[in-house]
Amino acid sequence: MVPVWRLDHAECRHEFMRDTGFSSVYGFKKWRAVGKGRGVFPVVIRKKWDVKCRCSFLSALCLLAALLVVAGVKNSDCLDCHGDNTLAKTNSAGKVISLFVDAARLKASVHGTNACISCHADVTAKHPDDNQAVAPVNCTPCHARQAASYQASVHGLALRGSHADAATCTDCHDSHAIISNNSPTSPIYFSRQAATCGACHDREARDWAQSVHGRAVAAGSLDTPSCTGCHDEHKIRSLKSSSTMSISEDVCSRCHASERINTKYNLPADRVSTFFESYHGLAAQYGSTVAANCASCHGYHKILPSSDTNSSISKVNLVATCGQCHPGASREFSVGRIHIAPDGQGGGTDFGSRLNRWVRRIYLLLIFGTIGAMLAHNVTLFLKKTAARLRRTERPVVRMTASQRWQHFVLAASFIVLAVTGFALKFPDSWLAKILGSSEPFRRWTHRVAGLVLLLVGAYHLLYLLATRDGRKLVADLLPVKKDARDVWQAVRHLAGFTKQKPPIGRFGYAEKMEYWAVVWGTVIMGATGLAIWFKIDVTQYLPRWLVTVATTIHYYEAVLACLAIVVWHFYHVIFDPDIYPLNTACLDGRISEAVQAHEHPLERAEEEPRVDPPGETQ
Repeated sequence: MVPVWRLDHAECRHEFMRDTGFSSVYGFKKWRAVGKGRGVFPVVIRKKWDVKCRCSFLSALCLLAALLVVAGVKNSDCLDCHGDNTLAKTNSAGKVISLFVDAARLKASVHGTNACISCHADVTAKHPDDNQAVAPVNCTPCHARQAASYQASVHGLALRGSHADAATCTDCHDSHAIISNNSPTSPIYFSRQAATCGACHDREARDWAQSVHGRAVAAGSLDTPSCTGCHDEHKIRSLKSSSTMSISEDVCSRCHASERINTKYNLPADRVSTFFESYHGLAAQYGSTVAANCASCHGYHKILPSSDTNSSISKVNLVATCGQCHPGASREFSVGRIHIAPDGQGGGTDFGSRLNRWVRRIYLLLIFGTIGAMLAHNVTLFLKKTAARLRRTERPVVRMTASQRWQHFVLAASFIVLAVTGFALKFPDSWLAKILGSSEPFRRWTHRVAGLVLLLVGAYHLLYLLATRDGRKLVADLLPVKKDARDVWQAVRHLAGFTKQKPPIGRFGYAEKMEYWAVVWGTVIMGATGLAIWFKIDVTQYLPRWLVTVATTIHYYEAVLACLAIVVWHFYHVIFDPDIYPLNTACLDGRISEAVQAHEHPLERAEEEPRVDPPGETQ
C-alpha cells in the first residue's frame, strides 16, 4: 500500500519552518506522515493546497532527498566490499593492486577522521553497480604545495609521459594507512625509506644498505642521509644528469660542509673546500660538464670507506677508478692525495705532504722578504726623488694653507676607512671583509669611529669657513656663478673639437666647485643616514621604522656614488691628468708653480699677483 501523507494546511504553518530550516523560503509550517512508509515520496496531496505551496514543498523534499543520497555513502558501505582482503584489480601496467582496506589501520591513520568520499569524491551510492571505475585520488586540494613539487619530480614527469607504473603518492605514503613520517612504522621514516624506494629501485636500495650511509642509518643515526637526503622529498630528482657543481655543492656539501656534523662524527672538515680548490672543483666552477664530482670517485649509492677493498677509492681499485677519466693512469698517479689544499696548508703525515708544507713556508718567507725589500727600496727612492724635484722647482703660488691641507688629509683618510669598512659590512664574504679579519664588531666600530671623524672634520671646516679670513675667501671663491655654466658649455665644445679655446678658469673652476659641493652634500647625507642606522632604537621612538630602512638604502647607494665619483672624477684631476701625473703635490705642501697657475688658472693670475707664502703662514 502506498502511504498517504495527510497535509494539514492549518498546522503546517507552525512547525515545518522550525524543523527543517526552510522558513524563509516556504510558507508552510508542519508536515506529518500517516502510515508506515519509509522514505517514499508522497503521492496523494490534498487538493486544497494551492499550486505555489505544492511546488515549494516538492522543492524542499527534493533537496532533502539529494542530501540523504550523498550522506548515505558511509565508510561502512564501502567496507562491505573493501573489507575483503582478497579484493584486487590489475592496472594497465599489468600490476595487481589490492583493493582491501584495513578498517583498523585506516582509523589509526592521519586521515582516520575523514570519510571515504573525502578522497574518493567521484563515488556515489550507485557504485559499484554503475560499473564506473573509481578515478585516482587527487591529493592536490589538501596538499597543493607537495603536489606541485611532485609534478616537477622524476616520478611526476614520468607519469605524464605515459609511464603508468611511475610512483605516485600512495606508492610512498601508502593509501589508507598513512601515518606521520616521524613514526617508526611509516614507510617514509628515515630508516625505512630504502625499503620503500627499493620496491622499484631494488639494486640502488641494496647498494645503499651496504654503504657507510646505510650502515649509519641502521645504527640509528638521524643525521645520515637516506634516499630523500640526496634526492629530495616530493620534488625527487635524478642525479645521473646533474652537473658536477650540482652534486658536489647541492648534495654532498649538505653534510660534508656542515661544521656540526663534521664535529659530531669526527669527519674531516676540509673535504668540500679542498675539492673546490682542486683541479676538478675549479673546472666545475668554470663550467666544465665532464670534470669529476664527488660521486665520480666515491660512487653514488654504494659509498664505502677507503679501507674497504670493495670501495672505489680503495688502493686496490684506485687505478681503475682514475682510469675512467685518465686512460693509462698508473699506480703512482692514482695514489696521490686528492683532498689536499694546493697551497700546502693541509695534508697528511706522509713524506710528500710534509715536504709540501715546508716548501710553502720557505716560499712565504722568500716572497715577503724579497718583495718587501724591493718595495722598501722603491718607496724610499720615490720619496727622495720626489722631494728633490720639488726642491728644484720654484713653486711660489700657495693653493692650500696648512690648515686646509690637514683638513683634506683627515677627510681623505676617514673617507677611505669608511669605504673599506662599509663595503666589508655590506658584503661580509668579500675580499675586503677577509682583509679586515673575521671580527664583525671590529669592522662595525671602525666604521663608526671613522664616521665620527668625518663629521668632526666637517664641523671644524664649517667653523673654519665662518671664523677665518682664508675660510671666508675659500667659500666665496667656491660659490657657483653664471660664468660656471658658460664654462661648462665651452668645455663641452672644446672637448668635442668645435673650438680650440678652453674656458679661462679663475682660482676654482666648475670641476673643483662641483666636487666641493658634492662633498658637502655627501657628508650631510651620509652623516644623517649613518646616525639613523646606528641609533635606530632611539630614532624609532619618534619616527616610523620604514625611515630606517630608507636611510639604509640611501646610505648604501650614496656610498657607491661617492666612491665612484672620487675614483672617476677626483683621481683624474689630482693623479691621472697627464699635466700633473703622478700626483698634484699641492696636497702635500700647498704650492704650485707660476707656470701651472698660468696654464690652469689664468684668471686668478690676472686678478692678483701670485700669492707668496708670507712669514707665519695663516693656519
